[in-house]
Amino acid sequence: MRRIFGRLSFLVLAVLLLAAQKDARLPFGAWRRASDTPILVPRGDGWEAAGTFNPAVALREDKIVMLYRAQDRRGTSRLGYAESSDGVQFTRRDEPVLSPSEAYEKDGGVEDPRLVQFGDTYYLTYTGYNKTDAQLCLATSKDLIHWERKGVIIPANKGNWNVKWTKSGAIVPEKIDGKYWMYFLGTSADGKDQAGLASSTDLLHWTEATQTPVLPVRAGKFDSRVAEPGPAPIITSEGIVLIYNGADDKLVYRTGIAIFDRNDPRKLLWRSDIPIFSPEKEWERVGQVPNVVFVEGMVRQKDRYLFYYGGADKYVGVAEASVLE
Repeated sequence: MRRIFGRLSFLVLAVLLLAAQKDARLPFGAWRRASDTPILVPRGDGWEAAGTFNPAVALREDKIVMLYRAQDRRGTSRLGYAESSDGVQFTRRDEPVLSPSEAYEKDGGVEDPRLVQFGDTYYLTYTGYNKTDAQLCLATSKDLIHWERKGVIIPANKGNWNVKWTKSGAIVPEKIDGKYWMYFLGTSADGKDQAGLASSTDLLHWTEATQTPVLPVRAGKFDSRVAEPGPAPIITSEGIVLIYNGADDKLVYRTGIAIFDRNDPRKLLWRSDIPIFSPEKEWERVGQVPNVVFVEGMVRQKDRYLFYYGGADKYVGVAEASVLE
């Protein structure tokens, strides 16, 4: 019965996604799990004992490289490194590639990476958490292993509208109107987590581009409490396609899509009224934080997209969807 229900759930999502495409042309079809079990799980008693989750991915040569958040039993996070040829079976390095060392990372750690590449340089946005503030930070690398910190790029407690924490930097992978652009998460005065927009001329120094969120939460919907950017957007002829993580008032995390104007990243053209991906598996519903699928990594591999996500803040999962030309 559970297997039949799972097939029906997929069919329902496929129909709904196709219906949504009447209003918005998406670059991918319906999502399905590429693995029914986690592809990365906690291990040992050390730096990745409590959780391995919320991954970013990038292509390097013929491999998919994953940087994942690993948490020890004291709650301190580091970034681990794994690589794969098929996108599902990953081999991990024994030691983290980024560990907390600065005051803005002390005790809490480095969390929730996103990756984008310009030229021969990889840009890593991550959350620096010192048990007091969470702030959006940046580091760069040529090989995805050795990282040079660039510091806090969107500080907490002093934004235009995001007057508390900042997180989740999804950098648009092309210049628009002579600038680089980044969607990020800020917490507004009412405690809602919403997506804002920043711009830069050099990818290192960022300035908020709007006075209000560009992707606000919506009362009564799956994103009523949180609207948080996922991986770096896809740019298509239709616009800037941003996958985002929405949470409702019960903090159930599901996946949504927003499309912004290709020539004006501030302008929201369309967003999904229903989620395209939701926690269903036991390991997505039970963990350090229940009922969470949280997408942070995406890569195109031949005729499919692979989407990498955290399950219940404890595991890494992967979904796939066909490329729609």
